[in-house]
Amino acid sequence: MNKAIIFSIGTALIASLFSINAQAQDVKGTAQAGQAKVWICVGCHAIPEYRADWPQVYRVPKLGGQNAEYIIASLKAYKSGERKHPTMRGIAGSLSDQDMADIAAYYAAQNANSPRNPLK
Repeated sequence: MNKAIIFSIGTALIASLFSINAQAQDVKGTAQAGQAKVWICVGCHAIPEYRADWPQVYRVPKLGGQNAEYIIASLKAYKSGERKHPTMRGIAGSLSDQDMADIAAYYAAQNANSPRNPLK
């Protein structure tokens, strides 16, 4: 194969990798956008002391006031299968990086005294 073609393909691949990485780093969440997206979270995370019992008993944590980076990392771990809860894996699998950032920003802006259900 021609060296110029190989060089061009290699350069294009490297440029696309940098582009993907730059896009992932540029994702900034907003609490306002997150408020419109947390409807899927409210069903479990807005119930005080809620425990899900399938496939085993899980204590469902309160998310208000949680660190945004932790929420994003947790959602990505569910999406990748690193964390195993099947319902959370399905939910996280449907979220884009922007959705995760917005949801995380919303919950990070909350505190223990914030209303549990943002849809009221």
